[in-house]
Amino acid sequence: KARRWGRGVLTVDARNHGESPHSPTMSYEAMSLDLQRLLHQLHFPKCVLVGHSMGGKTAMTLALQRPDLVERLVSVDISPTESVAVTDFLAYISAMRRVSIPSGIPRSTARRLAEDQLRPAVSAVRQFLLTNLVEAEGRYMWRVNLEAISHHMANIMGFPVFQAPYSGPTLFLAGSDSPYDYPEIERLFPEAEIQYIPGAGHWVHADKSQEFITAICNFLLLP
Repeated sequence: KARRWGRGVLTVDARNHGESPHSPTMSYEAMSLDLQRLLHQLHFPKCVLVGHSMGGKTAMTLALQRPDLVERLVSVDISPTESVAVTDFLAYISAMRRVSIPSGIPRSTARRLAEDQLRPAVSAVRQFLLTNLVEAEGRYMWRVNLEAISHHMANIMGFPVFQAPYSGPTLFLAGSDSPYDYPEIERLFPEAEIQYIPGAGHWVHADKSQEFITAICNFLLLP
């Protein structure tokens, strides 16, 4: 599902995330095709793509598959390679799947119970994960498709093989301690600029939101 936030900005929920449909298929090729269909439906001939983590890999896949659709690319804290676990992502999913909440209780109580059950395994992003707790027909559940995401974790941590590069302007924007695969970035994105934001971790946009926005705006203003 896509939502407009201000003029010319579109935020997109990936499949199995947010309010987008659930699907048993979870690959970067499939998520790239989702974006291609969206751009076609909206009659957008080109766009600037900004993606974080899994979204960054989806954005890179689209740029490499269909460079004619991508004016500029921003990949946030992720490389075009198999990912090293920069977060406790698998632990988060396991903790979310273990959460058990009785039906028929107020939302505030349900959220508090979920937070208590997540606390031993999740710290910094616990409030973010709790935004995915929803009520449907009197029972509480996660709106993300945890089963599909868990099943396709190898695909999500990996990255498709490409030979032809994307030659458009590209920004790799990372937290100060995040690793990048420089040779593969140079091979697939020869016009890439790599920038680190001091004091930011994997969740760059949340850790240093103003610096994150400034970096992207400056990149978009480049000739």
